[in-house]
This record gives sequence, structure tokens and C-alpha cells, in this order.
Amino acid sequence: MRLLDRMLRRFVATGSLTVIDAEGVRHDYGTAGDAPRAVMRIHDRGLYRSLVLNPELRLAEGYMDGAVTFEEGTTVKDFLTLFSHNRAGLAKSFSQGLLRRFWKAMRRRHQRNDVSRAKRQARHHYDLGTDFYRLFLDEDLNYSCAYFARPELSLEEAQRAKHRHAIAKLALEPGMSVLEIGGGWGAFAIHLARAGARVTSLNVSPEQIAVARERAAAAGVGNRVTFVEQDYREFEGRFDRVVSVGMMEHVGIGYLDAFFARVRDLLTPRGVAFIHAIGRMSPPGTTGPFYRKYIFPGGYVPALSETFAALERQGLWVADTEILRLHYAYTLREWQRRFEANRARIAEMHDERFCRMWEFYLYATELGFIDGSNMVFQLLLARERDAVPITRDYMIDAERAVASG
Repeated sequence: MRLLDRMLRRFVATGSLTVIDAEGVRHDYGTAGDAPRAVMRIHDRGLYRSLVLNPELRLAEGYMDGAVTFEEGTTVKDFLTLFSHNRAGLAKSFSQGLLRRFWKAMRRRHQRNDVSRAKRQARHHYDLGTDFYRLFLDEDLNYSCAYFARPELSLEEAQRAKHRHAIAKLALEPGMSVLEIGGGWGAFAIHLARAGARVTSLNVSPEQIAVARERAAAAGVGNRVTFVEQDYREFEGRFDRVVSVGMMEHVGIGYLDAFFARVRDLLTPRGVAFIHAIGRMSPPGTTGPFYRKYIFPGGYVPALSETFAALERQGLWVADTEILRLHYAYTLREWQRRFEANRARIAEMHDERFCRMWEFYLYATELGFIDGSNMVFQLLLARERDAVPITRDYMIDAERAVASG
């Protein structure tokens, strides 16, 4: 406990943390009673050293396994809020500095994402069963950041607003051909088809494709959408529009150039691409060990600097950029509420450990958008500088026309 005690005394600069060790002894850090506050009990002495060596992963695993619990009215979200407020102090410790340098040196190996590996890693997360995702997503099964024009919007309203927002940016005309990279359960493809497009939607998850086909048929646009089980690197063709929502985060470190080169080659000369992805406002980094091991193996949230550098190398015009800052925090908050309301059913589908893992994931991700460096960016890309009008008026006019209609 001595090494852990030393680390925590340097770590907690804001708020207060009480740790009850495996012998029942209380250790207090920070200023007593200050918010954020958490009371954590460690049930296994073996965690003392591992929490010092790799706190981000071992704390999550300890919570998942029941070796770490939270008491006196505090929860894992309280602890993660405390952690989020003090993350800079942890990064300054000698051991954590070494660990982060090691992760950065190994990041390309940790997050290799060739075609076969990308398919396997995507299915790790998305093939958990559609019935599971129905318990916390909106009715259209959108698993990406919604667009909260007003914070009080319902999740369903905000997801529909995202589609209107994206379609307005695309300057879509009836009969245009659209390629979707990463189609999920078909929500965006259905909206594009309703707007008059002929859509080809790529996905590497057979279960998602089966559900998407059923939903497109039920929406009356089954004849306007073709769902294809293929990686974007395997597909050939030319399209008036290419769209990707919530997929670029799965491209992986070292693959941004290949991704944007493929987007460029899939566009007609006057074509336009819309890319919606999580990014970071901080310099390039790594994927945290908990996410890398349990949630999104192979995934990486790119910095704007490396994203734009890759675009420069591939000769694509950035016709428009928009940064969505708190929109994903609002989205995640609603997912959490729905997850907790259906927690008992989720535990029956999976188990208690799975529920704790997903609680940790949803809470930690929300805090990354509130206290960390995460945001969402939307890019409009083109091969030619005037592929869309040179002012944003056309987007605003189109979005208002659809919303009022």
C-alpha cells in the first residue's frame, strides 16, 4: 500500500478520495469533503502494486471483477469524475511518464488494423447483439454522436437533427449515388435514400447488415439501398458522395493516409465526402489500455493535426470543418440513463461483469468530452475547390427548409 499511498498523495489535488484498504484501514487524500468525492474499497491486496503500475487498466478491471467497490453513497462515476479532474497530476508521476512513453513507442503495433484484423476487431464490439443495443440507443439505432441544436432535445430528435445537418452539408440532389463507409444498422442510409439518393452501404458486421436490410425494407427504401459486407479497402467504384459517420475512429494509427486516399479515389471528379468522427484537440497520442483491451481494439481517436496532415498528403480540399464539442457528452448521458434503466435485462443477456465494464466505458467516455481533449469533427472534403457553394448559406437554408417542412 505504501507505493499506492505515495502516488495518490501526489495525484489528488482537486476534490477528495478515501481509500479503504484490504485490511479495513482508511486513507484520505485531497481536502476532506471537497467535491468531487469518492470512497473506494480495495478488497484484494494484490491490486496495490498493479494500480501503481497501470492504474487506468487495473482500476477498470478491479471494478469489473468486484475487487474494487465504491461506498458511502459514491459510485464509480464519482471516482471517474475525480480522476478526470486530476488526470494531469497522474501523468506527471515518474512511473506514468515511463508507461506513456512506452505506449507511444508501441502504438502502431498495439493498433495494427489491416483488413482481416479490422473486420475481427469491429465485430468484437458491434456483434454483441442488436437486442442489447436497442436497450440504450435511440429508436433508429444510431451509435454515434447526436446533434443537439438545443440541449433539451430528446435523443431521437437530436439523432434526426444530425442526419438533417449532414444531408444539408452534402448538397444532395435526387438520383445522386452515395457510398456509405460503415453503415451500422442502416439509419443514415435510410435517411439518404429518403432524400432521393441511391445508396451503397459498406459494413463488416453480418448481423448489422441483416438488421439494416430489414429496416430499409420496412421504411420503403429497400430498392434504393444496397448493403455490402466489405471493408472500404476492398470496394471499387465512383460515387457523387461518400459519407462516413463514426467509422474513422476504427481506421487505426498509420492508416489515415490510406483511408483518405480511398475516399478520394471513390469520388467522382466533382464528388464530395462527409466525414463525422471523434477527434482530439490535443497533440497525437495513444488509445488508453482499457479501451484498447476491452472496448475498441485497434481504434484510435486522431488529433486534428494528423488528420489534416493526411488530407494534405492526399490532395483533398477541406471544403468545410465543424467542431462539435459537448454534443457527444449529451449523447452519452442519455445512453447512460437508458443503460441504467435496463441494467437488469442487460445483466441477463450478458453478466454483471459486462455491465460494470460498460458502465465504466460510458462514464469515462462522457468525461473525456467534458474534462478531456475529445470532441467530434465534421469534415466536408472534395477533389475540386468549388464542388459545393463557397459560402455556408446553402447548408443553413437546406437544413431549415427540411426542419420546417
